[in-house]
Amino acid sequence: MKPSSQHALAQALKAVACVAITWGASAARADTPPPYPWLNAPPAGTIESRVAAPPGWNRLPAAPGSFAAWLRSLPVKPGRPEVHLFNGKAKWNQEAHFAVLEVDTGRRDLQQCADAVMRLRAEFQRQAGQENDICFRFTDGTEARWSAWKEGLRPKLSGRRMTWEKRAHADASYPSFRRYLDIIFGYAETESLARELDRVPEPRRIEAGDVFIQGGSPGHAVIVVDVAEDAGGRRAVLLAQSYMPAQDIHVLRKPEAPDNPWYIIEGDGPLATPEWDFPAGSLRRFSEAGCPKKH
Repeated sequence: MKPSSQHALAQALKAVACVAITWGASAARADTPPPYPWLNAPPAGTIESRVAAPPGWNRLPAAPGSFAAWLRSLPVKPGRPEVHLFNGKAKWNQEAHFAVLEVDTGRRDLQQCADAVMRLRAEFQRQAGQENDICFRFTDGTEARWSAWKEGLRPKLSGRRMTWEKRAHADASYPSFRRYLDIIFGYAETESLARELDRVPEPRRIEAGDVFIQGGSPGHAVIVVDVAEDAGGRRAVLLAQSYMPAQDIHVLRKPEAPDNPWYIIEGDGPLATPEWDFPAGSLRRFSEAGCPKKH
């Protein structure tokens, strides 16, 4: 084995081992949710260990405990398996993905494009001790806070508006959290999420966790799960998506270079992905804390 290959293998094994140790240590502490609580065992690989940075580029540093570090360490299934729908059937298009994340889809046609983005954001916030900040808006603009749900409040349609009322026992467990997310997936969409997110002031300084989104029926959204930079300061990103029907979250290929999943971001121009072309000005960012503002 060449020295460079040995170094690459060592780095990959180190990344996997680091995530496994972190997962085990977090799972062992009752007061701290594990970083990826849907897993039953340490992952076989991660985005960082499975997808090398482009030659001449380096991954941006990610602070421990940050959204960027959490996304970079998302579990990835071995090899390049098929993307499956919520019902277990294979997706019709198997040419759009570079890798498949080890994230459950659920048994209903709910976790589609914007839903996958919200799922990853909420999962991170819960693990990071930011539970009071987990909040999205339904399509009518009503706040939907995890803190309300876990205390037993439930949404109810009153005329054309959603309201919240006490109808259940308090339950902060992970199964309860997943039920909360399914409600979000059912009553929020790309249009509502697009209204919540902030414009990115400097698109060339794109960050992990940023979202390319086009609201509408249909609309679409993909999330930046990793970022690399070259010596000239240009940034390249890995993008992940779910789609319609609800399906495995997967890292996208580039339409013009299927063996290279890194998208170079030159500015706020249009972005072509295998299944959606985003117009210029589609890049957005989550607010730092609290329920997103209402537009």
